[in-house]
Amino acid sequence: MRRFSLADQVIEEAAPDLQDALADAYRRKVRPLCLCKEPGPAMYIAQVGDQYVVKRMPLSGGGHDPSCFSYEPPDELSGLGVLMGSAIQVDSESGMAALKLDFSLSKVGARSAPPVGAGGSDSVAGDTKKLSPRGLLHYLWHEAELNVWTSRWAGKRHWWNIRWHLIEAARQMTVKGGPLSDILFVPEPFRSPDKTAIEQRRAEALASAVPPKSGPRKLMILVGEVKEFGVARSGHKLVVKHMPGFVFLLDDGLYRRLQTRFEPEMALWGADEASHLIAIATFGLTPAGLAVIEEMAVMVVAENWVPYESAYEKKLLDALARVRERSVKSLRYSLPLDKPAVAAMLQIPPRPVGLYVVPPSSDHAYEETLGELIASRPEFDSWIWRTADGEMPPLPVRQDRVPVT
Repeated sequence: MRRFSLADQVIEEAAPDLQDALADAYRRKVRPLCLCKEPGPAMYIAQVGDQYVVKRMPLSGGGHDPSCFSYEPPDELSGLGVLMGSAIQVDSESGMAALKLDFSLSKVGARSAPPVGAGGSDSVAGDTKKLSPRGLLHYLWHEAELNVWTSRWAGKRHWWNIRWHLIEAARQMTVKGGPLSDILFVPEPFRSPDKTAIEQRRAEALASAVPPKSGPRKLMILVGEVKEFGVARSGHKLVVKHMPGFVFLLDDGLYRRLQTRFEPEMALWGADEASHLIAIATFGLTPAGLAVIEEMAVMVVAENWVPYESAYEKKLLDALARVRERSVKSLRYSLPLDKPAVAAMLQIPPRPVGLYVVPPSSDHAYEETLGELIASRPEFDSWIWRTADGEMPPLPVRQDRVPVT
């Protein structure tokens, strides 16, 4: 159980007067300290409706004790490490992250077809200096802590809190000097009785995407769950869940590139009815009010909204979903699939365990790099599933628990 220092008082997470203390600290702009270590890592207070929640500062998870609920694996074990300080620059005082993007947030004239792989490629030059659309989606998911899971949350993660956490994370980020939250559109949960009010709020949220009389058009960023792709009279259309009667248009070239570039994600989504396909896209509105997508990427997530990139990772996530101990799924960002990275970190006492999934296509160079990666973090134990050797081995567990397979 976490304990926090709030200026002149120490309070436990389960204390009956926690909400009153957090509300007072929120008004006074007091930054909590987590007492998992000495000195305590700084955190911040977020307001969720009429509740107050203590959240870790961006990219500070590695500074917490491995047994702390706010801990997360070091950036170097995932694709995030190479982006820090270049594509992502975090102010240590405010916690604000300034992001550099490799895609445009404005549009001049007609669309010019980008080369295959643009807007989400994992291998183009300069990936470590700027975020692709998929890289931005990974970072939002990471900072929203949607890659974290414990079986105690089963049945409690829904789109309304997915949306809130994404928007809250975006408030801690800037792009081109402005808040990312100002241009991020995440559809709110749709309820038929509230249809008129929801559509009015949507129109207000999309106002900045309305084209000006002259000059470049501003683009917004959509993050939403894909319901389906369909054929339009001209090109294709994307239908996003919670947006009945509203479509996003894609031209044929963009749709073909999307299907080619993200073929594995599309196949994984199609193979599992419980999984979700998350889209991130830049879009603008035409003078006629139609939403047109300029660039797009997708990510497949499990039933509990934790991302995965292969059937092997999906099997690992299914096993982790039944474990009470906290697990943190690592994300690749722009890291190529032939580069080893920790698939997830399982927080079991006394030491966290790095979980590694070795693909069947791995070679000697992959194994050597994997060995170096594991050796570089001696403070963690490691668990390895070499998929070419057979079924997944049982997950490591506390000695008083039964192994999960």
